[in-house]
Amino acid sequence: MASASSGPSAVGVSSVDPGVSSGASSSVEAIACELNNRDNTRPKKELGFNFLCCGVNRKRASGIKRPMAPEVPCSSGMPIKKIGHRSVDSSGETTYKKTTSSALKGAIQLGITHTVGSLSTKPERDVLMQDFYVVESIFFPSEGSNLTPAHHYNDFRFKTYAPVAFRYFRELFGIRPDDYLYSLCSEPLIELCSSGASGSLFYVSSDDEFIIKTVQHKEAEFLQKLLPGYYMNLNQNPRTLLPKFYGLYCVQAGGKNIRIVVMNNLLPRSVKMHIKYDLKGSTYKRRASQKEREKPLPTFKDLDFLQDISDGLFLDADMYNALCKTLQRDCLVLQSFKIMDYSLLMSIHNIDYAQREPLGNEAQHSVDTRRPAPQKALYSTAMESIQGEARRGGTMETDDYMGGIPARNSKGERLLLYIGIIDILQSYRFIKKLEHSWKALVHDGDTVSVHRPGFYAERFQRFMCNTVFKKIPCVHFGRPDVLPQTPPLEKISEVSTIPDPYLSPVVGETLQMLTTSSTLLEKLEVEDS
Repeated sequence: MASASSGPSAVGVSSVDPGVSSGASSSVEAIACELNNRDNTRPKKELGFNFLCCGVNRKRASGIKRPMAPEVPCSSGMPIKKIGHRSVDSSGETTYKKTTSSALKGAIQLGITHTVGSLSTKPERDVLMQDFYVVESIFFPSEGSNLTPAHHYNDFRFKTYAPVAFRYFRELFGIRPDDYLYSLCSEPLIELCSSGASGSLFYVSSDDEFIIKTVQHKEAEFLQKLLPGYYMNLNQNPRTLLPKFYGLYCVQAGGKNIRIVVMNNLLPRSVKMHIKYDLKGSTYKRRASQKEREKPLPTFKDLDFLQDISDGLFLDADMYNALCKTLQRDCLVLQSFKIMDYSLLMSIHNIDYAQREPLGNEAQHSVDTRRPAPQKALYSTAMESIQGEARRGGTMETDDYMGGIPARNSKGERLLLYIGIIDILQSYRFIKKLEHSWKALVHDGDTVSVHRPGFYAERFQRFMCNTVFKKIPCVHFGRPDVLPQTPPLEKISEVSTIPDPYLSPVVGETLQMLTTSSTLLEKLEVEDS
């Protein structure tokens, strides 16, 4: 397969070709008609979809129980501001590279509708090396063409990178073309209020299945180079906490290139999150800013976690081992690609706190509290990403946890953890080496986030598996007259994360009677003295 030409009729097969008889193509026709009718019957401004943010107003306090507040729309009187290529005016209208968000969403849906339909006419086959470098292009004039419907936006060109390779990735995760098309194109995309530090735009599909993120040129270029190795890794390890990329596209509008990537959605909106962390394992300036804390659902960082949840999060032994093994394997993959500066995104749902919340508070926000439908993509939830290593039916039931990883805090409260590794499209290039060298001159080099990939991976694993996640504390059941050996004080933290493997874990009511493992050991020392 070769790259498509750059003319208006660059794609040889129309997505609405009457000769196409596949199910995916029929879905394309229906969705294309719906998008066309939507453009012709609605004013342009109605195409934008104001998403009501689900979030939490919180004051600075320890623990994770912070009260929820009513949701506010993205357009609620925000001042004019710009972060990177993203700007928001006083009315709440978002613009990215001089293209309005509503126009960008419409272009994305029209483009994906066409490319999926075009791909459905091509026979399935093994992925070849040249498939990773193919770029297909199609021109969308506003008046329409033989291949494209008319629309109410400015003319734009839509590019699809490595379509055959990404089709294989979607098939690997059990995503059928019809489902992919329906999730992304049957309903308006929902714009998330929070943007990345670089000013990226985030959209989520209406069924919560996929996230669409704008990426910079260097990130898209790096992902293209990463695809062959990514392909090999997914073949061997489909259960991974690494991002699952389902498509890479580019919208050319107004002389600008807007590159987007479609990924799995880590944080379902149907589950009420109480707190969120972005963890790197570094401590240099790793605290949420005051501006970040004012957001409905702030993203806290490493120093905030050490202050809020200093005792860590306790997991069943099998779950802990599976999680740490998955993290170790994923970090080895990232290290081999010379990737660093990635993070573990973790959002926490406190089951016990949610059950105690007054019903009146629940009625103040519009999040769907019904049990969410199972996700279409395989291995896409946090539980599925690690459960290949964990034994099912262990000490904690896991079937009814909506994709979250069951855990407890030091108070014994039941939690659900939604986690995934994010921001992996940062290679240790020359500019990053300079950044680390400069920061190391003014601060301890081992604590800054930018570091060589090997050191970064080791520090990341150590922080996650020793500080953030811990095994549930253990006690002796066979000999009540025998107390556990008390280690030196400086090794208490190590003991809390590596308990005796021959001891049974404490669960249920017993766990609630314990505080933290360190507190227990301190009491034992006092009694021995």
